[in-house]
Formats: sequence, C-alpha cells, structure tokens
Amino acid sequence: MYKLGIIGYPLGHSISAVIQKAGLESIGESCTYDVLETPPEELISRIKFLKTKEYKGFNVTIPLKVPMSLFLDDIDDYANIAGCVNTVKIADDKSFVGYNTDIYGFKAAIPDTLNLNGKSASILGTGGAARAAVVGLSELGVKNIDFYSRNIINSRQTLDYVRAKFPETEFNVYQIQNIRSLEDSAIIINATPIGMKGFMADQMALEYSDLDKLSKDTIIYDIVYNPVKTVLIQEAQKRGLKTIGGLDMLIYQAQRAIQIWTGKTPDVQTMKIAALEAL
Repeated sequence: MYKLGIIGYPLGHSISAVIQKAGLESIGESCTYDVLETPPEELISRIKFLKTKEYKGFNVTIPLKVPMSLFLDDIDDYANIAGCVNTVKIADDKSFVGYNTDIYGFKAAIPDTLNLNGKSASILGTGGAARAAVVGLSELGVKNIDFYSRNIINSRQTLDYVRAKFPETEFNVYQIQNIRSLEDSAIIINATPIGMKGFMADQMALEYSDLDKLSKDTIIYDIVYNPVKTVLIQEAQKRGLKTIGGLDMLIYQAQRAIQIWTGKTPDVQTMKIAALEAL
C-alpha cells in the first residue's frame, strides 16, 4: 500500500485529509493520507522521510509552498507562473515534480456561464492566494486587475512579478484601507484571511457601503472556506449579488491533486459532503 500526505505547519485546522480520503475512496484507491506537521526548520528531514517511506506524493500548505520549490526536480507551468507549489508527485526514481493546483481550483469554481473576458477585477490581498487568482483571471481574459493591499511597499514584488508574467493585463495596487470605487469590477475576490474562523470571523474585507454600490451582476468570490458562508458572502447574498465560496476552490484543487497522483478523477460531490461534515 502506497502513501500520500500533507506537510505544513500548523495543520490542526486543515480539513485536507478528510477531503482527500473521501476523494480517494470514491475511485477505489487503497492508500493512506497522512497529516505530517512540518515546521520550516524540519523541511529537509521531512523530505528525506518522504523519499524513503513509500510515499507517492503529498500536498504542501503554508508556510512551505515557496521553500518547497527549492527541492523539486521539475515543476508544471502553473507552479512556475505562481512561484509556489501545493502538490508534489514522487516519481519511481524518487524525483519530486511540483504542481500548483490552486489555480485550477480557483478557475474551476467559477461557473462556465460567467463570462469575464475583457472585464475588470479587484483582488483584496497580494499573497499566494492572490497570485493564484491573478493567473486564473488572466487566463479567463480579464483585462484589468486592481489589487488592494495593507502594505503597498511589500506588495511591489508581487505586482512586478505579475506584470512581467501577464503583460497584456493592466495591474494597479491601492491601499486596502482606501478602497476606490469597485463598481467597474465584474468580480471581486477576497484573498485575505479576513472572515476566517478564528481570525476576524465576524468581519469582512469590504465595507457595507462598498457592497451597496455594486450592480446585481457583480460576483463576490471569497477564498475563505471556513465558515462556508463568511460574513462577506452572507452580506453579498442579502444584496442579491452572485457569490462563490472558498470551499469549491479547495475541493477542486484537491480533485486535481488526486488526478496528478493517480490518473483518476474523484467524485467532487463526495468530497464536498465530507468537507461540509468536517466543518
């Protein structure tokens, strides 16, 4: 029996194991999925462990998504563009191939009926989740993306990076405390942890007045998945806005990881039910 797992620190809040186990069972895979708490200073010893203990692959979460890239033998295009990995496949020769399935998950959660080609978007935050959103939105044809950051100076690196990767897309960055008019944005993404259980769960990254000004066609996409309906999602729905929650992104990126490891496609609905029961 081969093994899969997840590395990161801390992992007490993660429901990845629940989702992945449900997905693997749905395709009849007989393997374990282990939760392997790995502080950054233990990454090298963890890699040696994974190479010698019958592991076929593993997921990577914070704070290891960027440092893990130093230990890979190859990466896919998404991992290269995003600058970080969240899934690793261990080949028969024990080489590590890195993937970024967050971008796939971000895109897959957006219904095919929503056409974003040539439109504008706003992203709250400039971290790893924001990078995944940028790649996904650019591939969907978004022409203009406004970032809103707590620290504009620190966000310059991300801004320079995405401008170089997507020269046909216009990027701007503003202080999140001074949000400009969002009325021209077809989609607004919360890529901050604001609203997450245990972290400002009773708040949202936008003001109520910001939501009041939006047209009914505006899409609010909150990457936070716990709670399933954040304050932002609840308030957007009260105003009749279209919403996308973070749980779908989480499940689709997990589905993609299983496809990479096994070559089979697990049942998304089974994975979602397991996730909802765990939350």
